[in-house]
Amino acid sequence: MNQQLHFNLSAAARRSMIAHGFEPEYPPPIAVQLQQLRDHPPQPASSARDLRSLLWSSIDNDTSKDLDQIEYVEAVAGGGHRVLIAIADVDAFVPKGSPIDQHALRETTTVYTGVDIFSMLPEQLSTGSTSLLPDQERIAVVADFTVDAQAHIGSSDFYLARVVNKAQLAYPSVGAWLAGQAAPPLIVAASADLQQQLRLQDQIAQQLRKERSIHGALNLQTIETHPIRFSDGAIDIEAEVKNRATQLIEDFMIASNGVVARMFDEKRYSSIRRVVKTPKRWDRIVEIARQMGTQLPAEPDAKPLHDFLCEQQKRDPDHFPDLSLAVIKLLGPGEYVLEKAGEPPQGHFALAVQDYTHSTAPNRRYADLVTQRLLKAVMAGKPSPYSDDELASVAAQCTRMEDAERKVSREMQKRIAAVAMSGRIGQAFDAIVTGVNDHGSFVRTIKPPVDGMLVRGQQGVDVGDRLRVTLVRTDPVQGYIDFARA
Repeated sequence: MNQQLHFNLSAAARRSMIAHGFEPEYPPPIAVQLQQLRDHPPQPASSARDLRSLLWSSIDNDTSKDLDQIEYVEAVAGGGHRVLIAIADVDAFVPKGSPIDQHALRETTTVYTGVDIFSMLPEQLSTGSTSLLPDQERIAVVADFTVDAQAHIGSSDFYLARVVNKAQLAYPSVGAWLAGQAAPPLIVAASADLQQQLRLQDQIAQQLRKERSIHGALNLQTIETHPIRFSDGAIDIEAEVKNRATQLIEDFMIASNGVVARMFDEKRYSSIRRVVKTPKRWDRIVEIARQMGTQLPAEPDAKPLHDFLCEQQKRDPDHFPDLSLAVIKLLGPGEYVLEKAGEPPQGHFALAVQDYTHSTAPNRRYADLVTQRLLKAVMAGKPSPYSDDELASVAAQCTRMEDAERKVSREMQKRIAAVAMSGRIGQAFDAIVTGVNDHGSFVRTIKPPVDGMLVRGQQGVDVGDRLRVTLVRTDPVQGYIDFARA
């Protein structure tokens, strides 16, 4: 193997952040506010319930320190369950209009570049005071709701509580254990109660997922990658695989977000919603399905599309991520919108839910912090802290910066892959053709999963063809990877 190119990915990430409108450095007034928080930390409200004894746990990425939520479930009479989602009380540390809040509104999101994390909030908060770290008492906003035996969500309540995360867990190890593919992580193996708790959470999440699937929640699967750093400075990349643990958290968060949205409707509070509107390119989705032997209805309908995607995943799992990517692009990106009090919800087409807001990650997303402030106002019986015009402005800013975040992440994925592959010039790989258009022919290698252009031997190839390709060039500056047909 050739030696990898030396390329400063951290410097490239910072340049990309600035180029797309982010401010990686915190302005000076934030340091003053942080010192004030150190000297005078917020004190829990006397009304906060004491739930420290519950067996709370978190499941996130292996390296995550900005823990936004923890979970706990218990059985109730009638065959149903009570689900508690505790969300870090970030608002207590970041008052509306404060210097940290103003910076967070400008950035709106934490950006994960694969090499460095550019946090929306200072790390003193996001990975410290407002993170639900294990064995640390924290104040949280709790969404408390019931799920009956048919996976229908029933009554709900919201309140402040004192909580302690009893187990910080990670997706890969918990997911493999839940699927029966590996032994439990050590902390899980040591506690029969925690094992029972996680299996019950998994059971409820699978029921919630099945219920959404019946209503047409789209089964989409794209290939995401993350870098692996070695002690000698070299890097490699590997695919991130969704598993039972990632699904568990995803299903709980979708349920919790829906409960919050419906509460805003009932209390007639305007809010920010996350929507994927009815796709404008439905005709192209219909054409793709027709080419694969399936007739979709002429008008957009999530359920038949869901059924088609499930069938294609069974029939051709190798190409399913590429089909998913095409459908995602044709659906269009999600966006944040103002949901005025009393107006019918726009819904989330891809999730097959009509009521959907973002509420579960206030350390990482500004929309969730705004939702938390609205939720606390409802809990206290106070007027909304935001006018409709303010909410509309925040929603537009969140959409703009989320689009910028996608561009930064995509650029860095390409650069990381170019560096990781730079020491493998001349090697051959199995690949699949993923695109053929006026700009060229594109392939994705199977292992490692890397996208690149086919610069030689591209004549006559078409999407779905399997090829043997040779790596001929990488350019980390531009993020280019070039292959030739072997």
